Amino acid sequence: MKKIQFQQHGDSRGQLVAIEEEINIPFNVKRVYFMYDTGPGVHRGFHAHKSLQQILFCVHGSCKILLDDGESREIAILDKPYEGLYIENDIWREMYDFTSDAVLMVLASEHYNEEDYIRDYDEFIKYKRLEKS
Repeated sequence: MKKIQFQQHGDSRGQLVAIEEEINIPFNVKRVYFMYDTGPGVHRGFHAHKSLQQILFCVHGSCKILLDDGESREIAILDKPYEGLYIENDIWREMYDFTSDAVLMVLASEHYNEEDYIRDYDEFIKYKRLEKS
């Protein structure tokens, strides 16, 4: 798991965080999307990507992200708008425990492509085993 602290610029007017590909993002951004109004107890994600990389920001509120590389699991808490969670490819992810005001923004290295998704956990484990051999 790799959290990236983005530089905050602020004064009496408030705070600003700049996100710039090739400067503080390790890939070219081809897609941006965000999730909000996630109801209580809702879990999202439940997939991995074969090649896509992402950075997740909880720009408002907070949520938890379960990351699984096929051998170990980690939980990241996103609760700072200036902190991004970098998720490389081949990592299973589940998002949950969204506060009622949470807005989760995602920067993605590729356009949407259903063929890049692994949506079944058992298939993910098989994929990881094949990758190692």
